[in-house]
Amino acid sequence: MAEEERKSRNEFGLGGLFKGIGNLLDLVSKMAEEGTEEFSRTGDIKGLGDKIKGVYGFSVKVGLGGKPVIEQFGNIKATDKGAVVAEVREPIVDVFDEEDSVLILAELPGVEESDIYVEVSDDILNLTAEGKDRKYSKEVLLPSAVDANTMESSYKNGVLEMKLTKKK
Repeated sequence: MAEEERKSRNEFGLGGLFKGIGNLLDLVSKMAEEGTEEFSRTGDIKGLGDKIKGVYGFSVKVGLGGKPVIEQFGNIKATDKGAVVAEVREPIVDVFDEEDSVLILAELPGVEESDIYVEVSDDILNLTAEGKDRKYSKEVLLPSAVDANTMESSYKNGVLEMKLTKKK
């Protein structure tokens, strides 16, 4: 009976969940001690065949007041049935709230500038890109409403930089 109970607990992954939370708290604590403001880790999942590549990563940043901000990226999504490799990746996006504007940096390696589509509506930015081998999509909640007509953007070495003026 004890063996069945142990197997049942492992199926739900609670041990792994608590271990993961503990590791994350240790990481944030270590970042605070060292004065580090950002940490990220990425990885590929092998064994999926030649057509599908699983990419997963996370970024931990220390925000205002020392509050950690955790952002996941990649194309591996958690579902009720377990992890699923999606065709579309979620890019890593950083948003900076400046005095009169909002600065957005998005990492979109493997696509051309002409493959990138941005749509802005008040405080929501929708970003999609589809290149030869990669697809990206992400909806980003901005810190305030912005004027889409003021967007200035540049794309270099897989990094898209956008600057939008805040609405008054």
